[in-house]
Amino acid sequence: MSISTIVHRDLQNGRYADGETALRRYLQEHPKDRAAQFFLRQLTENPKHVLGATYSPHVVQPGESYSTLAAKYLGDPNLFVVLARYNDSTNPSLIRVGSTLRIPGSRVDSVDTTATASAANVRDDSAAPQPASAEVAPHDDVPAVSPASPQRARQLGDESLALYRQGHHEKAVAMLDQAFALDPQLKSSDPDFVALSREWVANSHQQAMVLYLDQHLDQAIALWNRILVVDPSYEPAVVYRTRALELKQRLQQY
Repeated sequence: MSISTIVHRDLQNGRYADGETALRRYLQEHPKDRAAQFFLRQLTENPKHVLGATYSPHVVQPGESYSTLAAKYLGDPNLFVVLARYNDSTNPSLIRVGSTLRIPGSRVDSVDTTATASAANVRDDSAAPQPASAEVAPHDDVPAVSPASPQRARQLGDESLALYRQGHHEKAVAMLDQAFALDPQLKSSDPDFVALSREWVANSHQQAMVLYLDQHLDQAIALWNRILVVDPSYEPAVVYRTRALELKQRLQQY
């Protein structure tokens, strides 16, 4: 059984127990599958621990679903399971127009071009003041680029773009990841490169969420740092990086 089948047959229809069983069985055969780990943690982790206790009310509009709301407010439609559980929903496919849902955190109306300012301003109202580390610009954690790196990064970027145009998106994203590791500032006005970069950002955010759900906070923060160098206005990374820093601080107090 594929992950897609488990998601559409079980998770979207509120068959959480069946979905958990199927995911665990799938992971026995594919123990390193990130998608399976991602959905399993949404089923087993405490939603308030994952998304935070602070929320804003949202009145459901026509055409909205937990998936569209997760995409809009959490940065990934596949986070519909944990968002539904956050709202005590036993069936994510059932959502009533006009009902009021809890949306984690506060919606940021605008995001500054610098991730430093964004990360400093996005906070839970009830939280204590941010530690200094929460206001460090993400790119401070990115290794310095050696003189030879930009040239190699451009080469990898060109190769990833060729793969993308051939339809090999997964390989293209993996190669672009190598390019960004060498030169996080790698840019191109090519529309295909822009689209590929967005795909890398979305994929990296999902990986960071897996790490966050598993409380590998340093690794998650490091990945969000990389994302924010590539796209400083990517709001989900700004928000969840800040939450990860807050959670890390709380854990260090115990």
